[in-house]
Amino acid sequence: MNGVSTALVFVGLFLLGGAISFWRQGLPKGVVGLLGAGSALALIAGILRLEVWQ
Repeated sequence: MNGVSTALVFVGLFLLGGAISFWRQGLPKGVVGLLGAGSALALIAGILRLEVWQ
């Protein structure tokens, strides 16, 4: 696991936590959806950058 994939996974988990928190607070669905989409993209990018696939 290199630094970039670690950072992407960390950012993805951070954004996921923010999306869950905002959803519980009842913020607009657009904000929660945007955070969720960003989280999913960061997590997927971080997982795909792992070198276990080769």
